[in-house]
Amino acid sequence: MLKGIIDGCILAIIHNKEVYGYELAEKLEEYGFHSFSEGTIYPLLIRMQKEELVTSTLKKSTAGPRRKYYSLTPKGELELQKFIERWHQLESSVNRVLHQESDNGK
Repeated sequence: MLKGIIDGCILAIIHNKEVYGYELAEKLEEYGFHSFSEGTIYPLLIRMQKEELVTSTLKKSTAGPRRKYYSLTPKGELELQKFIERWHQLESSVNRVLHQESDNGK
């Protein structure tokens, strides 16, 4: 269930600020996604880069080797907007089920 959701969350985090992989894993942890390590994140970022949703740039680090920072491409921005729309529809439907509401107002 988290597969598509985590992709959207990654896009949203990158949309707010250019980040490197470890920083992205830390942000996901802060938001309550405890089962996503760097080892899980990097394959997702590589796939997103192949799909041209994100791009990366190597930048100097104040501590250690250069880091690969990820930012959204225009295609990634569009995909994020689609995710947000789908999320709102899904959230609304799930809330109706949980609260036993139907579209006809019952």
